[in-house]
Amino acid sequence: MRHRERDRDGWQNGGRRFLTLLPGLLIVGGVFYDLGTPDTFTAVPLFTAAPLIAAPFSSMRGTAATGVAACAAVTGMHIYSDRLTGIPAITEILTVFTVSVLALFLNRIVRRSGERLASARVVAEAAQRAVLPTPDERIDSLKVAARYEAAERDAFIGGDLYAVQETPYGVRLIVGDVRGKGLDAVGTVALVLGAFREAAEQEPSLAGVAQRLERALAREGARDAGFESFEGFTTAVLAEIPGDGERIRIVNRGHPSPLLIAADGALLVLNPPERALPLGMDLGTWPDLVSETSYPPGGTLLLYTDGLSEARDARGVMYDPRTRLGGRAFSGPEELLDMVVADVRRHTGGAATDDMALLAVTRRGEQ
Repeated sequence: MRHRERDRDGWQNGGRRFLTLLPGLLIVGGVFYDLGTPDTFTAVPLFTAAPLIAAPFSSMRGTAATGVAACAAVTGMHIYSDRLTGIPAITEILTVFTVSVLALFLNRIVRRSGERLASARVVAEAAQRAVLPTPDERIDSLKVAARYEAAERDAFIGGDLYAVQETPYGVRLIVGDVRGKGLDAVGTVALVLGAFREAAEQEPSLAGVAQRLERALAREGARDAGFESFEGFTTAVLAEIPGDGERIRIVNRGHPSPLLIAADGALLVLNPPERALPLGMDLGTWPDLVSETSYPPGGTLLLYTDGLSEARDARGVMYDPRTRLGGRAFSGPEELLDMVVADVRRHTGGAATDDMALLAVTRRGEQ
């Protein structure tokens, strides 16, 4: 996969270099075309295309230089042919000059748009790092790794979330997916994670943490009585690993079931005892059921969003993490996530349509 990305970047860099050289080639080609054809033929289309092509890919100085070269070329051709004072010659020179001036305005617009886009990307990246900080690699007897894979290249932020919190009740984790996109989804992500970090420290039970998140979303919904607020919800799975590290407790609120991969590759799907509604549905109070399973030494717990389980290939076949990961052994969470990310890219051909959040936790083997 890395080779494919390098090849793609190579093609992009090569294409950009070609487009940078193309205006000069057009001017030179226009000169030879004018010299080699009768007077009734004109190379003005080539001369006018040169500054227009330079505008989005060159600096203001480079675009201006291209325009000057194009004007000089068309003027020089008419001087060489002794046609400078004719109406057709004046019209062609004015045409190339006018297009060159327009190219300068186009260059300015493109540069300003690029600066705003770069600024927005920096802000988005900083926001994501603030909202979704990288968890510690080691917490007690656990090794931890997390990934956020955006569907769109150069996009940094969306509605998927994860967090890891060391608490008096053990290590608590959450992976979730907020309905919707854009800044509204980001605001809900910040709300859910803030409520989770507070509740994880204070609530003695995992069910209590889920109820705190429910109330936080209900309070936020009450502030905004709009239709979108009522329809908004968050699927989430919460996990708790007590201090001895021998058990995993799970509360699932309408989210894809986590996977537990043993050191020998045996895979267990941690399905909830009953399907529960996502957080924020506001359809009444329902007791959260906590499931518990043993956590073998060397085992890895994988929590993920539906960007993984609903990734489709060209035929529309969805990615199945159970069959893809079952029977495979991993030395740790980083190796597992490396493999999953690369495998999903192969499956989708690099054309994923949804963001993907991954959180893997490995219990270190017996010393």
